[in-house]
Amino acid sequence: MTIAPDDARCDAHLYQAMRDFVAHTDGVLPVQHGMMRHPDVRVIAETDMEVAGSVDPQALIAAIEVVSRSNPDNDWVSKVRDYPLLGIPVYAIFDPRTGSGAVLSDIHRTPEGPRYGTRKDFLYGEDVTIAEWTISTDGLPRYA
Repeated sequence: MTIAPDDARCDAHLYQAMRDFVAHTDGVLPVQHGMMRHPDVRVIAETDMEVAGSVDPQALIAAIEVVSRSNPDNDWVSKVRDYPLLGIPVYAIFDPRTGSGAVLSDIHRTPEGPRYGTRKDFLYGEDVTIAEWTISTDGLPRYA
């Protein structure tokens, strides 16, 4: 996660809140249902960052992962299974191996447990909507 420098002028209080959050939680979601996860990026409301202790995974607006070269199944299989169980409403996956990704949302119950009901695939170069935000994927790096 990249956090703006201390001398950032625009929204400096938000950057400080992000720094404090990362320092306080060490970027780890607390153990729930016998699992602990480390999302690459966590999207959370500023007010939820002001609570003491670990952040409740259900307070997350979204979790975002960048697929690693060495273990893509961790993001594409394990976390697709685990994040809805933790109650994370939106999960976005960016895959630099293929220049594609997916946004998963709409948790629903199945006999195997909670699962995402909606999957929207995208290719790098397209705009992608994650929760309330639409971002451009133009220029995102790919693995060589």
